[in-house]
Amino acid sequence: MTPDYIEQLFQSFRKQKIAVIGDVMIDKYIFGHVSRISPEYPVPVVDVTHESSRLGGAANVALNIHALGAQTLLFGVTGTDQGRETMMALMEEQGLETGLLVPDPSRPTTCKTRILSQNHHITRVDYESRQPLDTETEKMLIGVFREVAGTLGAVVLEDYNKGVLTETLIASVIGICRELKVPVLVDPKLKGFFSYQGCTVFKPNLSELAASLGIVLRNVDEEVEAGCLLLRERLQADSFVVTRSEKGMTIYDGTFTHIPATSLEVADVSGAGDTVIGMLALGTAAGLDLVTSTRIANLAAGTVCQEVGAVPVRPERLLRACLEYLR
Repeated sequence: MTPDYIEQLFQSFRKQKIAVIGDVMIDKYIFGHVSRISPEYPVPVVDVTHESSRLGGAANVALNIHALGAQTLLFGVTGTDQGRETMMALMEEQGLETGLLVPDPSRPTTCKTRILSQNHHITRVDYESRQPLDTETEKMLIGVFREVAGTLGAVVLEDYNKGVLTETLIASVIGICRELKVPVLVDPKLKGFFSYQGCTVFKPNLSELAASLGIVLRNVDEEVEAGCLLLRERLQADSFVVTRSEKGMTIYDGTFTHIPATSLEVADVSGAGDTVIGMLALGTAAGLDLVTSTRIANLAAGTVCQEVGAVPVRPERLLRACLEYLR
């Protein structure tokens, strides 16, 4: 790739319109120092220095796509609590549209609170519901999505097993998109793993792939390839991208391509998968082949892993990485 081509590619990202559908959440971080053990119980006492709240889950995927300049539509469900207000404020702060988040008073807004000391995780506290959406909310989301589906360049289904991506919603969205020839990219979790029949790109990580198949897979090329072939027998998807931590990624689209991990320094892998699926969607919408999209996604994940917590890709960092590694 020439520098001019890479620059033009980044410009083309700004012309795309992507929908993200799935489990939205707030990632809250409480930072502090541990210098003593509680006299009440043998647990560390964290002296808090500061706190921050960030968009997580499907909202972080949307934020990654939006950070590259694309128009991003985020479909999800929140509670009617303070968490929803925080979510809306964070989205507005980042320039994301808030009108497609459906309020549901029967469930809390998903919030994961991480307590850290010197960048090490001490514990995590979760507020969430894992119950499937009720039929009324499900129909509402499908109806709103149908209205805009024809304007989209790609759709991401982001599953954290919090109940938004029901079998009915998944089948409806994929069916609508296949009729309109809109690619659907999936970031799955173990529950409902095989519900995504007919999707365009399916992106599990290695442990999810092994658990779904009920087998042990070592992180070596031959065993990952065998796992992909077994998955193809169970799931009718056009292509697979398997993320493999320090071993990079494996693509199967009729043939296998193995992409090594970047050599960038890693501080925290939180949110790396969100970045990968977001970049794959952008590349697909922009007309890139899957191997090229995955190479860019791999670099994007490497840049976000240099920071603590789930953060969106920074365009200037990704551009520098692409100019250095993709020539």
